[in-house]
Amino acid sequence: MNNTKLLPGLIIFGQVARQQSFTLAAKHLSMSKSAVSQQVSRLEKHLGQQLLSRHTRGMSLTPAGAKLLNRCELLSDQVELALGELSETRETPSGSFSLTIPHACEKSILLPALSQLCVEYPKLEPNIIVTDQVQDLIANNLDVAIYAGALKDSNYRALPVGNSTEVFCASASYVQKQPNVSLLADLPEHKFISTSWQLSGASVYHEDSPFHKALLNNSAPKLQTYAKANTLPCTLAMISAGMGIGLLPEFTLQSAFASGELVRIFPRYSGRQWPFYMLHRFLGEKPIHITRFHQLIKHYFARANVLGGM
Repeated sequence: MNNTKLLPGLIIFGQVARQQSFTLAAKHLSMSKSAVSQQVSRLEKHLGQQLLSRHTRGMSLTPAGAKLLNRCELLSDQVELALGELSETRETPSGSFSLTIPHACEKSILLPALSQLCVEYPKLEPNIIVTDQVQDLIANNLDVAIYAGALKDSNYRALPVGNSTEVFCASASYVQKQPNVSLLADLPEHKFISTSWQLSGASVYHEDSPFHKALLNNSAPKLQTYAKANTLPCTLAMISAGMGIGLLPEFTLQSAFASGELVRIFPRYSGRQWPFYMLHRFLGEKPIHITRFHQLIKHYFARANVLGGM
């Protein structure tokens, strides 16, 4: 017999029995007194036994009612415990937190953001895939992905993180040997080291133009690709070794600029402006740690861009 339909009546009966009053039970349950009375009467009818004895001095439990109350109290406690555990899980996220990020965001953005997230939610277990290749969230069982570039049609939710512009850079030793690093006409003289997203070529813009609109590629000298690398760390290593020049998102160069390892060249010109997003696969309300991670990513992304421009 399926008795699940009796669960509301059992919980309501337990409250009436504890309060020894339909009025107090109704107030506690945020129900009308008549609705509470009907639930108890329906339960008694189904069981074929009287559970409460009404009299002028109030009410008392019948032997059957007293026996049932012990079970109802346990049932009510289990409901409260189950809901409490769900609430605690929502407020204190735990378990695997899987994400993918491009190499550009690894050091100055992801690591400080993730470190702070784990301080706030110490039960999280981060699982990180660092790659410049697009990863499908569902296929790779990922919670979020940091994505750079124009968004494609997707069933995933996209939250904006910020924008970053590519700037020309070279090592200090390279500039000493190749001093012509300011005029656009000098570009063909330099060996260009391209990244994974520039394998099909790079665009050059005039830095002074509003909204980055003045594309110079049609009239500008072409970048002479000398070497290619499929990861940002390898590209940076080759540029730092003086093998050529690069065109990289400004925030990725902050520490190298600050230390003097790399310097900005062709300061009046720049590359593409990249929008960054955080993709997630959650429908409806996001888990609290996803919302917090987005806040932290935005904060450290903005901070990295400010430092990169200093």
